[in-house]
Amino acid sequence: PAASPATPAPPRLPEPPPALRPAIRAAVAALVARHGEAERARIERGVRQVAAFWRDGDGDPAAFQAFVEEQFQPSGPALDALFHRLEAALEQIDGHAVEVDRALSSWMQLDLGPLTPVDPLLASYDAAAHVTDDLFDDKVAFAVLLDFPLTSLEERLGAGATWSRRRWAEARLAGRFSRRIPGAVNEGIARAAAAAELYVAGYDVLAHHLLDARGARLFPAGKRLLSHWNLRDEIKAQYARPDGLPRQRLLLAVMERIVTETIPAAVIGAPAVDWDPVTNAVRPAPAAEIEGGAPPPAAVDPAREPDTRYARLLGCFRAVRAADPFSPTAPTFIDRKFDVEREIPEARVVALLEEILGAPEVRRVAEVIRRRLGRPLEPFDVWYDGFRPRSRIPEAELDARTRARYPTPQAYARDLPRIFRDLGFTPARADLLAAHIQVDPARGSGHALGAARREDDPHLRTRVGPGGMDYKGYNIAVHEMGHNVEQYFSLQEVGSPLLAGVPDTAFTEAIAFVFQARDLELLGLPGPDAAARRLLALDDLWMTYEIAGVALVDLGVWHWMYDHPAATPAGLREATLRIARAVWNRWYAPVIGVRDAPLLAIYSHMIDSFLYLPDYPIGHLIAAQLEAHLSALPRASFGAEIERIASEGAVAPDLWMRHATGSPISTAPLLSAARAALDAGDPR
Repeated sequence: PAASPATPAPPRLPEPPPALRPAIRAAVAALVARHGEAERARIERGVRQVAAFWRDGDGDPAAFQAFVEEQFQPSGPALDALFHRLEAALEQIDGHAVEVDRALSSWMQLDLGPLTPVDPLLASYDAAAHVTDDLFDDKVAFAVLLDFPLTSLEERLGAGATWSRRRWAEARLAGRFSRRIPGAVNEGIARAAAAAELYVAGYDVLAHHLLDARGARLFPAGKRLLSHWNLRDEIKAQYARPDGLPRQRLLLAVMERIVTETIPAAVIGAPAVDWDPVTNAVRPAPAAEIEGGAPPPAAVDPAREPDTRYARLLGCFRAVRAADPFSPTAPTFIDRKFDVEREIPEARVVALLEEILGAPEVRRVAEVIRRRLGRPLEPFDVWYDGFRPRSRIPEAELDARTRARYPTPQAYARDLPRIFRDLGFTPARADLLAAHIQVDPARGSGHALGAARREDDPHLRTRVGPGGMDYKGYNIAVHEMGHNVEQYFSLQEVGSPLLAGVPDTAFTEAIAFVFQARDLELLGLPGPDAAARRLLALDDLWMTYEIAGVALVDLGVWHWMYDHPAATPAGLREATLRIARAVWNRWYAPVIGVRDAPLLAIYSHMIDSFLYLPDYPIGHLIAAQLEAHLSALPRASFGAEIERIASEGAVAPDLWMRHATGSPISTAPLLSAARAALDAGDPR
């Protein structure tokens, strides 16, 4: 019978092949006869779930029937024993895979001496790459699907608040086998992702070779600007300079050439080609202006890049679309991103984004920016950076403090008990965390690496130069330490390792930002004053406003690709520009005062990160909500509250937020903080 509105519908599964149907009927009849009518619903659901993933190579119908009749466990002690056996086994499989990967990547990621040619090869090894395939081949996955129910997003959101921890753990156990994607398809996805990542990683614009209308160079030699990150950050940096506006306008022209694919191919990463992005004229650079002493070319081909940007995006789309037939509970990649990974319905995400985009506070912030700049706004002002409060302490002084305190990674590790006590953890919990967070010397800027079995520890990779840890490195270390605290509690205190972690990346990032915001206080320095906090509230809203539109463009482009699976790169280019301009004209033109800007399509994440961009604005909302909740509590309760929040584990996002703050994910804290800051006046 159809589910009633009060009974959320289970996931829809494909009809089994005709050859399997008699075995299904016989198996169900035999199991009901053996275990009774009370088990019929579980039996029918479980047998159907196994049939949805069974392939010819797994056995003939007789083998299917024999398997399900042997492996089905009735409710009670037998099912409990199976659950705990699988829980323990998967914890060991996942945990040891993490440890193997951590060990094999250590020579690349840690400052352990000179690299050898084999180190990148070892770092690329993925111990878990074939685990799901192996568990299906060995039929462990089928045992899970037979005895534990797959759940729909509707079930998890509609009934999840009433579920026990065991019920949530069962949902996560079955959910890891809700897709059986062939190895060849996964390899195709990996190839497409690698091609897109390689394209993005090599997309440099040499700023010294950008010419303005007078032929003048506005940037120093040696400045490479990777699209889009460095281009955006350079626009932000120019707000601090009284003569920055011409540079910002020049970089805007570069961005528009990139997204419209009118950029000359010869200027991408080229150290010997001068380019005026406004007129699109190119010419050989004078020998004296060429970095590295390379000879100037005799001539420069002005031909545009041949839609490579959109060809890479189409390659990613077609690769992940090939997995659709093997994911019956989430049959499109868009479904898998929202219903499986985010567990927030797409319509709800869009509604949250549009609440921000249409908020009256945004127009008020724009007016403050206009007054501060003393000019009408221009499209690149979506990245206005003037609200970031500048430290009252010179960075050189901060560097001196952190270098003296942390000459080595070991010095930072020794200070962890004090850091945690100062944050508000009890001495016992501070010592516990310090004992279980391992500090390693990073080659790069640093990162946090969690554990996946309870006998293991999270690792903090932090960068410490020859002269000690500078302030930037310290700031990053405090952020990554926040991840480690979440990783420890969300593994050790969730009750089941199947619930380890948080709902998705946005949640752990939000917790890490809460720690990072307290870095100066942990150095014994005053934190942001009231004026600085008001500025940060305006900055948070403006950043969320900017990225919310980018997320809508990303989503719109993916829907267009699904509607036009045979599209050409040129067709995708034109569609992307239409979508970007439509989003701009609806949400930004009334605020900025300029129409038809294609700027929202510049993010490189659109090309190589597979519909990742909506995570950013959702992360801003979560961070604002957590910060509002924690800031209202006494300082001494900070540690206990972080522990309580993190121990909720990987349940549905709104359920996690209700546990953490008392409310589902909401725009209200972000908007109310900005409104209060605006009402208090512009704290210059």
